[in-house]
Amino acid sequence: MAKDIETEVRTELTHKDYYDPPPTPFYDAAELRKWSFYRALIAEFVATLLFLYVTILTVIGYNHQIHVGDSCEGVGILGIAWAFGGMIFVLVYCTAGISGGHVNPAVTFGLFLARKVSLVRAIAYMVAQCLGAICGVGLVKAFQKSYYNRYKGGVNLLSDGYSKGAGLGAEIIGTFVLVYTVFSATDPKRKARDSHVPVLAPLPIGFAVFMVHLATIPVTGTGINPARSFGPAVIFNNEKAWDDQWIFWVGPFIGAAIAAVYHQYVLRAQAAKALGSFRSSPHL
Repeated sequence: MAKDIETEVRTELTHKDYYDPPPTPFYDAAELRKWSFYRALIAEFVATLLFLYVTILTVIGYNHQIHVGDSCEGVGILGIAWAFGGMIFVLVYCTAGISGGHVNPAVTFGLFLARKVSLVRAIAYMVAQCLGAICGVGLVKAFQKSYYNRYKGGVNLLSDGYSKGAGLGAEIIGTFVLVYTVFSATDPKRKARDSHVPVLAPLPIGFAVFMVHLATIPVTGTGINPARSFGPAVIFNNEKAWDDQWIFWVGPFIGAAIAAVYHQYVLRAQAAKALGSFRSSPHL
């Protein structure tokens, strides 16, 4: 069986009709001297700022409509899910060619584990995303301070009746769905086979965010993005928000790690490719 796997891997490596870029160096300090690196950081910062501004406004508006008894006329949970998914679709489309369109520390973490980005870029992206989230929520509070304070600032909280384990599980599975979709939508093998995929890649990513929100809003308010949870927690600065904050970091990072391993080492068989390359080395 191992021989069959190695033969299949050799055939794929010899006849593949797509460009599979080599793994990114683990640590690449040279990136710090490139303008494209800082341009990507700016893109991630602005994208996350816009993402939080629009989505938190939507959440607060929905809560206000519930409070005044006008829920039938409001966007509802479906509208909130569309706001998050739609914004991800738009922002990934706009920034994919500049920064990769991560807009999410969990996505960045998954891509780092898959050797798609270096450690330097991964850390810098996460910092830019969190700063963008804080600024985005800060703008919401600046423009609508009374509503912001009244409706808890759009923070992610574990809903009453759910255990921390249930909330953690929801975040792990939800982030797995998102990051797995990111890997599949940006797979270079698929892009070579289906020439229309690069244009449509943001669509399944945004739709994955939409679907996960429908499932997990009743549980945690849906994090699946540590920056989305961190920004409101910083600006609202509520004890309950900080007590639950670990769920919205640990869960997404675990989900992203599982998605990276599943896609890279099961579906793409990177481990088998590495084994085949090792055995075929002329130095052995």
